[in-house]
Amino acid sequence: MHRITVSARVNLSHLFWLRSLAIIGQLCTIAFVQLFIGVQLPLPAMLFVIAMEVAFNGVTWLRVTQDRPESNLELFGQLWVDLGALSALLFLSGGTTNPFVSLYLPSLAIAAAVLPWYLTAWLAAFAVACYVLLGFDNVPLNLDNPANLFDYYRAGMWVNFMVSVCLIVWFVARMSRALRQRDTALGDAQQRLLRDERAVALGVQAATVAHEIGTPLSTIAMLTEELRDIAHTDKGLAPYAADLELLDRQISLCTSALARLRSRASSTGSRQVVSEWLGPFVEQWRLRHPHVKFELFDNGPGDLALDDTVAVGQILTILLDNAARASHDFVTLRADPAVRAGYVDFEVCDAGPGIPASLRASLGAAPVDSTQGGHGVGLYLAFSSAARLGGSIELADVAPPGSASGELSGADDEASPGAGVGGSVRVRKARGTRAVLRLPAKQLKAGEANPATREGAASVGSETGSGEGPARPDAA
Repeated sequence: MHRITVSARVNLSHLFWLRSLAIIGQLCTIAFVQLFIGVQLPLPAMLFVIAMEVAFNGVTWLRVTQDRPESNLELFGQLWVDLGALSALLFLSGGTTNPFVSLYLPSLAIAAAVLPWYLTAWLAAFAVACYVLLGFDNVPLNLDNPANLFDYYRAGMWVNFMVSVCLIVWFVARMSRALRQRDTALGDAQQRLLRDERAVALGVQAATVAHEIGTPLSTIAMLTEELRDIAHTDKGLAPYAADLELLDRQISLCTSALARLRSRASSTGSRQVVSEWLGPFVEQWRLRHPHVKFELFDNGPGDLALDDTVAVGQILTILLDNAARASHDFVTLRADPAVRAGYVDFEVCDAGPGIPASLRASLGAAPVDSTQGGHGVGLYLAFSSAARLGGSIELADVAPPGSASGELSGADDEASPGAGVGGSVRVRKARGTRAVLRLPAKQLKAGEANPATREGAASVGSETGSGEGPARPDAA
């Protein structure tokens, strides 16, 4: 992503360096024509003009170092001074007969690239007025050998043309690139703003729903407790005692999720080491999905710490919930240091049918309906939260272990009806989805202690938006 910059600031810095090159070129040109061509120039007056340019350029450098954006009028003044200095030097060296008189054009091209049209028009009028006045009044060139005037003029025109081309191409091209980068950065900022506005709207809706279901959930919990008590004496309810116990545990999970939602609104995330946080988080998530065959390969790196484990837990909960809905028999989680230094990768895999081609372009960009009736709010919030933390989510189809497409031959031929002896047959197996959550993490030095308290690590798996993302086609 491009960093948003003030284009005027870039332009003023470029004007400073262009003026510096112009001063060097003016001094070299004066020295060359004075020593080798034999032109007698009014050196004191011309050096005074160049000295004033040097002083003004010093002031410009001080202005560039200030952390304050420049206005169009300030750029207008900078270019007006350049045109005035050029006019003074041309007045002292032949006026319109000087081959470098067309250096007005690069300055006007620069003005057209960085200034509004009305300010450019004022500079153009000033340049035209100076050109007209130089044709009527100037200090004529004093040549030792006037017969060589045409040859000198032609050589000067060639040098002037090359300088003008280089100035226009270099400066205008750089300005155009800076403007394109700014436009790109503004477009990215607008997309982030739109995504944040949607996330805020969904957050408000989630808070409203949490407030509305609080009372019904309390009523359900009270009735469940009464039924459990009655089941101890009523033989008709005795067979449902286990179901009532499971219902009570699920209500407790919902109540704790609402409590975390309320506490999240008034608290900030705590930094924790990945290896110390991931285990308790997984234990909490498995309570919500006891029938899913889940595997955690390891507890992650012990030298990387996350700044906001609450937000990370929310994102991982959404990804794991979607994986559990896609495949009850195969869900894995792995945490490893990313290839890019200072980042950690959380990899969630399942053995579901994969991502439909129709959803690939819209996943994470906006809530979209999945093939199982979900609305994609969970995955949209996951993408938004990952971007807010400076990370990203990547979704791809993978072949999970034991379900990759392959060729069966030899003894395996009999598993496929119609396979010939010694022949082979390609068997299409189920494919899965691989979701990689990449987040920035702080690298801990050797012997550095955990920078944050560990309390509450088991409760970071927030329920916000769980299970509604369309990361898999069968996600609800």
